[in-house]
Amino acid sequence: MNIVEEVLAGSKRALARAITAVENEYDEAAEIMKKLYPHTGNAHVIGITGPPGAGKSTLTDKLAKEYRCQGKTVGIIAVDPTSPFSGGAILGDRIRMNELTLDEGVFIRSMGTRGSLGGLSRKTAEAVKILDASGKDVIFIETVGVGQSEVDIVKAADTTMVMLVPGLGDDIQAIKAGILEIADIFTINKADRDGVDRLNTEIEMMLDLNQTMLAWRPPVKRTVASKGEGITELVATIEEHICHLKQSGQLAARRTERTKNELIALLDEQIGRYILKTVITGGTFDSLVAAIEKREQDPYTVVTDLLRQVLR
Repeated sequence: MNIVEEVLAGSKRALARAITAVENEYDEAAEIMKKLYPHTGNAHVIGITGPPGAGKSTLTDKLAKEYRCQGKTVGIIAVDPTSPFSGGAILGDRIRMNELTLDEGVFIRSMGTRGSLGGLSRKTAEAVKILDASGKDVIFIETVGVGQSEVDIVKAADTTMVMLVPGLGDDIQAIKAGILEIADIFTINKADRDGVDRLNTEIEMMLDLNQTMLAWRPPVKRTVASKGEGITELVATIEEHICHLKQSGQLAARRTERTKNELIALLDEQIGRYILKTVITGGTFDSLVAAIEKREQDPYTVVTDLLRQVLR
């Protein structure tokens, strides 16, 4: 069988090879994605984000085990910081999910951010599609530890979970700006620590100020992931949100928006490559740079002229 047939058959080795091909932009990557695309759109994608140290990997591990107990297959994409030496993922998340690696119904892939600032790798969406096509029922995307602006996860997930922990100092700071708006579910992990009630109250207060959440008010759940506490209840809440999305039509709307974003990103990437190939490698580019430095030309006019030549 070729790699596409093996992915569709659920081969772990083929999954790894396909994601590697996409991540490293091998020549066959586009062809693999073209053939797999008709088989996508079935998995429910759950995004897990939050500050460093919130326990995202431990919670993902416990949620995956709970779904496996329900007989569902699971894919996990763990976005790790990128090594400054090799460019690969540092693999910290994989260590915390070591037990799952022996489960044939679970596939875990670490992906380095490779300079992406949104908490995800640039190739996360393609990796999700590959896992989806392989027949995974649930796919978790665990972001690198994020702050207030790294909210790309909402573009990739059906259900977005924001994790927080008590005792990080200014708790309000952690839930303002973009992070508040993207959450479908708030999870307070390490809920056996002091300050959990205060953090819970502050989240609820922030939600009261948000008038856009009419149909679904993000619930606030408590877990102690290291002890497995609150996991069953959290999975039930995720399933409630899935039902809400389907019944309200929001699931289709979210996936339509995701498709638009992916199409724009692909266009941007392809146009950028074409411009790099036809303009920057040409002999006139350096002369244009020199002319701009001498103030004989301005960059705005040069870009307009170049685009007119390239895209005519």
